[in-house]
Amino acid sequence: VQLQASGGGYVQAGGSLRLACAASGEAFSNYIMGWFRQAPGKEREFVATFARTGQNTIYADSVKGRFTIARDNAKNMLFLQMNNLKSDDTAIYFCADPPAGLWGQGTLVTVSS
Repeated sequence: VQLQASGGGYVQAGGSLRLACAASGEAFSNYIMGWFRQAPGKEREFVATFARTGQNTIYADSVKGRFTIARDNAKNMLFLQMNNLKSDDTAIYFCADPPAGLWGQGTLVTVSS
């Protein structure tokens, strides 16, 4: 599976962006899939993911209530709706399934304060 994230950009604090991740190759539904981010000078961190069983979702405390992860298995797509963005959300965002060794190319989100 190859992953390609898109939808990043420049937004003012309080604004919204919707990231998308397109997958090609094997059955997308076989993979758990989540979003991760890496801010300048910081380590990569977890943002949101689907639970290993069922359709439950898990979020980092820093984005809970503001971000929503979704997927469309029929279209091999993963999404991240980001609302009420803060300057601390500035980072490169990656879609991935780390246990499967899958990482997509990131998309840059810049939030101005």
